[in-house]
Amino acid sequence: MKLPAVVAVTTMLASCGYHVSGRGDPMPKTLKTIAIPSFGNLTTRYKLAERLPAALTREFISRTRYQVVADPNDADALLQGTVVSYNAYPTVFDPATGRAAGVQVIVILQLKMVERATNRVLYQRDTFEARARYEISVDQVAFFDEGSAALDRMALEVSRTVVSSLLENF
Repeated sequence: MKLPAVVAVTTMLASCGYHVSGRGDPMPKTLKTIAIPSFGNLTTRYKLAERLPAALTREFISRTRYQVVADPNDADALLQGTVVSYNAYPTVFDPATGRAAGVQVIVILQLKMVERATNRVLYQRDTFEARARYEISVDQVAFFDEGSAALDRMALEVSRTVVSSLLENF
């Protein structure tokens, strides 16, 4: 009685498109090189737009078979991006001073990867949302700007998510 049930479940899983994550590469086989030019920035915050291409380059080099090249003319594909909005607002206040002690950052990005030979869009996210939180010291003597480290963490997380999305075609 149990064996037919196992066979039925196995057959259903095999036929429904189920696959193990990390095993597929939906990118064209002709794709060997990728260029990640500087990101555009529609905000007044410049640091994240500078950090994202570097973080994406490191992620592509460490996790994929693709070579990242500096010159877009030498690349098979271009990964382009723009920081569309940057919002930071306090989430926690120090009860003694009334000053902000925690900040939430929300960034909206536009991302697109295009195959140069065919101009085919391989990946596109018009409203990629990234979030980060950080704390602010209420002691002015011991103040350390955690915002820069939060942007580094955000760039790393965005690069991991984008590369995973490209490799899994989600």
